[in-house]
Amino acid sequence: MYQYQKTKTYLAQVPEDIKELAEEELKSLGAKETKLTYSGIYFEADKGTLYRINYNARLIIRVLAPLISFDCHSDRYLYKTAYNIQWEDFLKENDSFFIMANVSNSKIRHSKFAAQRLKDAIADYFNKKFGKRPSVKKENPDLILNLFIRNNRAVISIDTSRGSLHKRGYRVESVEAPMSEVLAAVIIKLSGWKGETPLYDPFCGSGTILCEAYMMVTDTPAAFLRKRFGFELLPDYDFELWQKIKSDSNERIKEINKGLISGSDISESAVNIAKKNCSLIDKGGKITILKKDFRDIKFEEKKIIMTNPPYGIRLKTETLIENLYKEIGDFFKRELKGSAAFVYFGNRELIKRIGLRPFFKRILYNGGLEGRLVKYDIF
Repeated sequence: MYQYQKTKTYLAQVPEDIKELAEEELKSLGAKETKLTYSGIYFEADKGTLYRINYNARLIIRVLAPLISFDCHSDRYLYKTAYNIQWEDFLKENDSFFIMANVSNSKIRHSKFAAQRLKDAIADYFNKKFGKRPSVKKENPDLILNLFIRNNRAVISIDTSRGSLHKRGYRVESVEAPMSEVLAAVIIKLSGWKGETPLYDPFCGSGTILCEAYMMVTDTPAAFLRKRFGFELLPDYDFELWQKIKSDSNERIKEINKGLISGSDISESAVNIAKKNCSLIDKGGKITILKKDFRDIKFEEKKIIMTNPPYGIRLKTETLIENLYKEIGDFFKRELKGSAAFVYFGNRELIKRIGLRPFFKRILYNGGLEGRLVKYDIF
């Protein structure tokens, strides 16, 4: 029996800046005994809850099921311990696998070397027992293993998500410097928006905020488009239970009215990309996307803005950037009276260019780069 089976404890990997929000989400999906730690959030769950979290969670990166934990002071002991795992419980000879390793403050100093020794143990195990071994494959492997060694303590885990959950599957094309799907979901969560007021993104880019808003307000599971999960390769996988969890989640999906979620961009290419991405989850065409300069936008009803304006990558000169943000502030003052705007700034120096007093600011990261989410209440 493996460690996760004995303890029913898993590890959700979560961006450091949103752990408290992710903990709330895990609890709402049925997780018990949550505990924040250096590398994420530990939680207890039965199999159904594990499946539900993987399918529905919007704010976590992946869920790891620990197979074994052990003191690890040398690569020889890592190899020996890993070799003794019954790897046919998870892999067949014709399958593929990939190892993600992270090593810190340990006698084994290099993550790639640690991953190599674990790979050697798996390969030698299969070669001796079956005369053939699974292949190592970085792109779309059947199984993803996680090796974590810190302070000479090692944990070998199965990635039950089978890759990062931020990859929803709808972003088949992208603009330069796109917003992370998890960050977009966090912004919507922090805004408190639940569909009462129409949402608009005047710099929609590849449509990430629009897609995440649609999925949230319709209760579409975050992993709705994901074809396979790592938990399907666990030895105690329950196919019928998974089908029930998935069916129950899908039955909660709701319809929305056209016009509730809209966006635009001055770039025709971005608009085409956003339309294509949104169409993968919005089969009814309820999201409206237009090619339009934000300066020409006139709102006939109250709106809430959520957006990530260009901040130096899509615009090349400092003067253009500063002028743009001043005009964004003027647009807010003109069109958002009695409403609010949530703006993500990749460059915090541009906050003062808006010319409005922020209601709140919060540090959030986009792909490892620090930014600020700022709320403006317009009176």
